[in-house]
Amino acid sequence: MEWAGSQHIPAAGPAIFVPNHISSLDPPQVGVYLAYNGRWPHFLARANLFEIPILGRLLRAAEQIPVHRRSSRARDALVDADAALQRGQVIVIYPEGTLTFDPDEWPMAGHRGAARLALRTGVPVIPIGQWGANYALPPRKIRPFRWRRAQVTIICGSPVDLGEFGSAWDDREVVRSATVRIMDSITTLVEQARGQTAPVERWHPGLQRRVPRDQAVL
Repeated sequence: MEWAGSQHIPAAGPAIFVPNHISSLDPPQVGVYLAYNGRWPHFLARANLFEIPILGRLLRAAEQIPVHRRSSRARDALVDADAALQRGQVIVIYPEGTLTFDPDEWPMAGHRGAARLALRTGVPVIPIGQWGANYALPPRKIRPFRWRRAQVTIICGSPVDLGEFGSAWDDREVVRSATVRIMDSITTLVEQARGQTAPVERWHPGLQRRVPRDQAVL
């Protein structure tokens, strides 16, 4: 593993970390990165993971936050995340909501939750770009799995500047613009981790194609 940007991880106080998502292996690697640098991460994770006997027990013991998708309890995750931030903790939200569907594994369209939470609380949003876990454990069978070593690079960036958006967390267009800016910051770090330039447009999973970045919001 190769780490960079740890100077952007605040030593104390609440923060919202927003990584790109490329493999089922990258959450523990991002978690190790944050924990090693002094902050215990509280991930927003799919609720069904908490139902797996051993894994669920570990997730609850580690104080992770379940997300009940498409249910009446879906809002509970942001309530719990808000409470964690008020306690001065750090949370990790994957804005894409799931492993990227982009054919070339670039960050895809983002959900609005991280931006809405940041604007409502005033807590800094800190982007993380990472690459390599998708070779150690490929997502969605896009390449054959085989046991091998893989170079994993994790880069933390400076907080995303959302100052111009104020606290308008209930303004849909403001939250859209803030989400695009968050995804742009993540993408810039992924470019550094990959040593490549991302496409100008961003993948929209609902449309199954790339669209202008200001339209790539879910």
